Amino acid sequence: MLTIRDLQGSARRRNRERAMRHVFQAAAITSIVISLLILFVLARGTLNFLRFIDWDFGVLFDTGWFPRRERFDLSTIVLGTLIMSTVAMVVAVPFGLGTAVYLSEYAPRRVRKVVKPVIEVLAGIPSVVVGFFVLKFIAPDLVNRFFGQPDSAKSMLAAGLGIGILVIPIMAAVSEDALSAVPGSLREASYGCGARKVNTVVRVVLPAAVSGLVAASIIAVSRAIGETMVATMAAGYDGSGPFTGFNPLNGGISMTGAMTNAVGTDSNRGGAPFEALFFVGFLLFVVTLGLNLVGNRFVQRVRQKY
Repeated sequence: MLTIRDLQGSARRRNRERAMRHVFQAAAITSIVISLLILFVLARGTLNFLRFIDWDFGVLFDTGWFPRRERFDLSTIVLGTLIMSTVAMVVAVPFGLGTAVYLSEYAPRRVRKVVKPVIEVLAGIPSVVVGFFVLKFIAPDLVNRFFGQPDSAKSMLAAGLGIGILVIPIMAAVSEDALSAVPGSLREASYGCGARKVNTVVRVVLPAAVSGLVAASIIAVSRAIGETMVATMAAGYDGSGPFTGFNPLNGGISMTGAMTNAVGTDSNRGGAPFEALFFVGFLLFVVTLGLNLVGNRFVQRVRQKY
């Protein structure tokens, strides 16, 4: 007769499963602790920075971002980040989503097996390589030639295009996973009603996968905002003067670029310039966290509908 003790297995097996559960639990707790430590360090540096400027928030709107000269204009780095990220998403969303739709709905199985791993590998391209590609090709041969900027080899447009190239593989890979997860029965029901392929994709598949597509967009935006090397190499602005406006053909500086420019300078000796790095890092953390919270909320609402 089969008993509950027999279903539980041997004591050795139960001990092994219990040990693995503790290992995974420890890994989860470690991740949480590390995240909290990062937040603590950033928050402490932010408070130190605010003490250095005597909580005078007017300093945050001075002309230009140049910490070594006590200039901490947030609009310079925030607007630069916004412009470059917008250009990147204008490039990444249509190309990434188009690639995902092709692989999921149109590409033969053989093509999909080859192209999908290649896209995932492209997502790991070092950003410094793309930065040199922007400097050697995108800036001189595309931006300067088509927009008439021969005197400037760097611009926010060139940096945004480079960041968009980095984001395309991420957008395509995550979106393709979301589209492939849509049940085939939905497609078959659409075809059974006489719908064409394109109508099925637009009216059935994309709406059913919208939660995954939103998640892909959030990951892509976070990647674009957090990109460092391309923004530093191709944006072409050190923050020492006033922000040159919303024209992407002008030079700009991102939040990550501002942090990179300060690393390795005399700001490492402490003081307001050094603590300003933690202040910018804390802002980046808050922006990324806000994007994820808003995206998760939207995904939950959409999932209830579909």
